[in-house]
Formats: sequence, structure tokens, C-alpha cells
Amino acid sequence: MDTLLIIGHTYPEPTTTAAGKRMMQLISLFEKDNYQIIFSSSATTSDKSVNFKDSQIQVKPIQLNDASFNDFIKELNPSVVLFDRFITEEKFGWRVAEYCPEAIRILDTEDLHFLRKARQEALKNNTAALNDYLFSETTIREIASIYRCDSSLIISEFEMNLLRTTFKINNDMLFYLPFLTTTIDSSAYLDFPSFEKRKHFVTIGNLLHAPNVDSILLLKKEIWPGIRKQIPEAEMHVYGAYAPQLINELHSEKDNFLIKGWAGDVSEIMKSAKICLAPLRFGAGLKGKFIDAMINGTPSITTSIGVEGLAGDFPFSGIVSDDIDELVKASVKLYTDRKEWLKYQENGIIIINQRFNKPTFSKEFRSYLNKLLNAKEKHRNRNFIGKILQYKTLQSTKYMSKWIAEKNKS
Repeated sequence: MDTLLIIGHTYPEPTTTAAGKRMMQLISLFEKDNYQIIFSSSATTSDKSVNFKDSQIQVKPIQLNDASFNDFIKELNPSVVLFDRFITEEKFGWRVAEYCPEAIRILDTEDLHFLRKARQEALKNNTAALNDYLFSETTIREIASIYRCDSSLIISEFEMNLLRTTFKINNDMLFYLPFLTTTIDSSAYLDFPSFEKRKHFVTIGNLLHAPNVDSILLLKKEIWPGIRKQIPEAEMHVYGAYAPQLINELHSEKDNFLIKGWAGDVSEIMKSAKICLAPLRFGAGLKGKFIDAMINGTPSITTSIGVEGLAGDFPFSGIVSDDIDELVKASVKLYTDRKEWLKYQENGIIIINQRFNKPTFSKEFRSYLNKLLNAKEKHRNRNFIGKILQYKTLQSTKYMSKWIAEKNKS
């Protein structure tokens, strides 16, 4: 039986973050192939962390900058090691390469952190010149992590194209693996609440995540007043765990702007809402809230950043604009126009069924991984930059970790 070791930045929280849902989808892929799965992290669990005790997955806590990991990985000798985000690969990747060199090393980027940060800096400096911020220290670190691994899972077609064209990364080092969903069939469609039975606007997201915080502040200050003036009975429902004080302070019964906290059942919340409204001004990857909206038959209104990577050549399941006045106008129109609303609902069903079909991507990933396992040396020889970055004189993270480990002994 093949063994998979997942080294997590955190323990998955599928009810609070899209990243948590993504990790559970990856675990499901390997479970279907009968892998023995061990999940390790140096983080602590929370009350919203998934309970692996209810599954066949083993949990093994690990320590940062500690040689005990060397013995652990050597004894385990996994076939595949999956790093959750590049910062995890920086901490543990060199140890895996040194003490378990035969293991295939896969990086799940979640989203490209450097792209999200570059867009945040561009927004802060009120410029559209993204390239001024794209070639940062974070970019260097994340691209280096991609090269050190045998393969990287990329969740967005936009990010695939960016890595191929701007950073010239070989295609066989990248694998496009978006969110994985089940087909929405006719019975599921008939179970959707009707236009008439739905009400209010909703947005959902982890409120420790800077793009979500910015989006909600923009909603409250610049978008919601215009909507409320024209649809006074409508409410804006904001769901998400870990809300900071500045978000909680936005709660206003008088303005129908309601901070609802953690969303225990996202599907029920989405099905009762008429529109998912999330004006994201920066970010990267795929936005899980819009996947959840489409799965539950809820049209969305967002920006060009929000829709990125979702629809492909299909029309989006809602309205897209980067203009404040247009977002207000679109929100009012879609909230009151049944015909338009149904059209966008149908668009969402097509997108889910055609672009995020789990069986299709599962089959393609299985084939890709088997090729890696059966021809790893040939694959690694094509990635000569990766060999350079693994060379001992260039491994600053390795020697910093060794120094900390020695310091901790004293």
C-alpha cells in the first residue's frame, strides 16, 4: 500500500475556509486510491478543525526546527509527500529531500500567495501597475518552492498561465486541479428554493483573510447604502469565522447590515439567499464562496478579481463589474428581475457541471501521479533548476533550521 504524508500549514477547517475544503477534497482523491494517509502539522487544532479520529487517517504532530522529524520521515518512508502551501515546504521540504529522497514531493499552492500580496500592494498604492509589485521576495520564495518540488497543484487557470508565461515554469511541473464538485442533476435543481422564496444578500468567508475584510468594508461604506436606498426591505448578511473587531463593529440593525458570525451550514445559508454579493478587490486562486453559491443555485455579483478562473469560456453565474455604481445597479436589478436571476442560476449549473467535475479531474490526476511515481528520475532531470535549489550551499532555510535546532538544545 502506498503512503501519503500531508504536511499541513494548519489542520483543515472545511466549515470556515475554502482552503480547508480544498484539503479535504485532496484527501478524498488519495483515499479513493487506497493510500495510507498520515496528516502532520506543527500547528494546534481548533474547535473547527476536522476530526480525523472519525476516519482512517492517522494524525502525527510534528515540531518545527527539530531533528525528530528526520527520524519520523525516514521510518515512515512515504511514497508521496504533500506540502500545504509553500511556507510549509520551506520548513520541511529539505528534510524530506534529505531523509526520504525517493518520495514524490507535491506542493499544493492553494492560491499564489505572491499574486494576492502584489494585488494588495497595488490596491494600497492606488495603481493598476501590478508588475511593480509582482517580483517581490514572496514571489522568489514561492517560485523557488515550486522548483524544489516534483509537482505543484494549481487551482486557477489564470495562475497556470501566469506561471507558464511570466515565470517560464515547465508545464510538466504544474498540474491544474481546481475545486472538485459533484454534478448538479435535475433532482438537485428542482430542490432549489425558488426566486420568490429567497431573500436578502449574503457574503461568506474567513474573516482573518484580508481580501474578505476589505470586501466587507467596501460593502458597508460604498455599496450597501445605495442598495438599501432602493430596496429598503433587503438585508446584507455577513458570515465568517474569526471576525476582527472592526468587522463586528459594522453590525447595524438600523442599516440591515448584519454580521452573522460562523456559518455552520453554508448550503442552507446560500439556498435561502437571493444573491451572493462579494466585491473582492484583491486576492488569488478560486473564490470558494462563488462555488458554494453556484452549487446551491444562488447567482452572484462580484468583480473581475472575484470571477477569475471560475467561468472559463462560459458566461458567469451573475454580474461582474469593478465600478461601485455599476455594482449597486446590478445588485438592485438582479434582486428584482426574476428572468435575469434564473438565467444566471442556470449559468452556474453549467459551470459546476462542465468545469469542476470531480470524476474527470480525479482520473486525470491519478494518471499524472502514476507517471511521476514511475519516472521520477527522468522527471527530476528535466527540472535542473530544482536540482540547483536543492544543492547544499544554496539551502538557507535548511541551515537556519539547523541553527535554531541547535540553539534550542542549549
